[in-house]
Amino acid sequence: MIKRIHSGGEYEPKVGYCRAVAAGGWIHVAGTVGHGTTAVEQCASALDIIGKALAEFGADFSHVVRVTYMLPDRDEFPPCWPLLREAFGDNPPAATMIECGLITPEDRIEIEVTAMMPDA
Repeated sequence: MIKRIHSGGEYEPKVGYCRAVAAGGWIHVAGTVGHGTTAVEQCASALDIIGKALAEFGADFSHVVRVTYMLPDRDEFPPCWPLLREAFGDNPPAATMIECGLITPEDRIEIEVTAMMPDA
């Protein structure tokens, strides 16, 4: 069975995707850019949005097994580390950071996660 969660983000209908999909015991949360002007502000907001998506499936950050961070400027990543340590706590996932262009020039960080369903 596949369950989809839509967050109402402006790009979901434009591009044709949803915030998160649960299938086969896994939760896949789409790349998420938060609100704000700095990477740190956007990181905090993105984590909040991701946390809400995970909660829709009864999960939280302790269920995340893989995270990908995408930033147009890798030098903006270290200031985000305290927020990420706080979010994942004692349950750090496997992680990758990619320096790349994002959908708009204002976007400073995009975060994508894969998590296990709590009852899987």
